[in-house]
Amino acid sequence: MRRFEGRNVLITGAARGIGRTFAAAFAGEGAHVVIADIDVGRAREAAGEIGKKTHAVALDVADQQSIDRAVAEADAIGDGIDILVNNAALFDLAPLTEISRESYDRLFAVNVSGTLFTMQAVARAMIARGRGGRIINMASQAGRRGEPLVAVYCATKAAVISLTQSAGLALIGDGINVNAIAPGVVDGEHWDDVDAKFAKYENRPLGEKKRLVGEAVPYGRMGSAQDLIGMVFFLAGPESEYVVAQTYNVDGGNWMS
Repeated sequence: MRRFEGRNVLITGAARGIGRTFAAAFAGEGAHVVIADIDVGRAREAAGEIGKKTHAVALDVADQQSIDRAVAEADAIGDGIDILVNNAALFDLAPLTEISRESYDRLFAVNVSGTLFTMQAVARAMIARGRGGRIINMASQAGRRGEPLVAVYCATKAAVISLTQSAGLALIGDGINVNAIAPGVVDGEHWDDVDAKFAKYENRPLGEKKRLVGEAVPYGRMGSAQDLIGMVFFLAGPESEYVVAQTYNVDGGNWMS
């Protein structure tokens, strides 16, 4: 029997990147997977490529009605949500003196409010079904420290770590384990945008920031989405039954806590 046979997994922001990698990994272990993303066309394409037990739903985590619809739809697929991976997030950077209210509001709406209210909606559905579940929030090494150009993103991920602690304590009595993963620098298409933003403000050629951060990782390279699968499986599986309200670093040694 495959590891997650018969389990139902909802992953937000899963049309690409880390979320898509997780979706394929859970499906490969027998789970029914719902890919939820604001780009529903790309989500459907990903679901079609991954397999017949994978579904797509439209989700804008910055909109409460969208959250409620997506969670209700996902809960009806495969008889309830057993595992939520709260992965949807945005990144931006700017010097402190140039941070815009628009960027601040958008990052907090997606990274913090989106995480909280998606978690809330799924927790309500899990409690109603009465069989517990697992909620895994995606934090970041950025939530462990400040960075000169990344104040708002760092603050949002610090908030995710704090929400994970509070939610873990609030929900374990209902049999819902809430924990988080704090990746380090993870290579992928999103890093082209990150690199370009750093190039603008640090006056670097394109590609240099990506090279430098990879070289600075004690392990010797940037991470990949594949490097995170072991941890998400651990937190979603029975081995972590007694793990509550924790955030695990998976970052090649960048941060020790």
